Amino acid sequence: MSSRTARIDLPPIPPSVTVARHLVLELLRSWDAPQDREDAALLVTELVSNVVDHVQGEANLTLELEFSDAWLRIAVVDGSSIRPVVQELSHDRPRGRGMRMVQAIAERWGADEHLGGKRVWFELSPPDRGPAV
Repeated sequence: MSSRTARIDLPPIPPSVTVARHLVLELLRSWDAPQDREDAALLVTELVSNVVDHVQGEANLTLELEFSDAWLRIAVVDGSSIRPVVQELSHDRPRGRGMRMVQAIAERWGADEHLGGKRVWFELSPPDRGPAV
């Protein structure tokens, strides 16, 4: 199986959320990836939205995709060292459910230090395989 990668730099502004979503949908379509494209796009929307909402200043965000052996790994890199938190659901807070969705949909996810900032990533398995071991 061949592998495919893509890396795209975007400014941390609201229109980048839509751009990232469309890029993921088109790349997965062109790569003929078997994962649910809408799930991947939804999770990317959440990760990029977090950067737009929480990263201040002139920092960029980088969208990274890797497709290999039918596994898909997508990451969003930014200049903030503050890691995302899966928050408890609250009726008092209209937002803050994004990382809960990432946790529920992705096979695996995590956050790593990266050049003074962080890389938040998730993996989706092909439909016919179970979770990673």
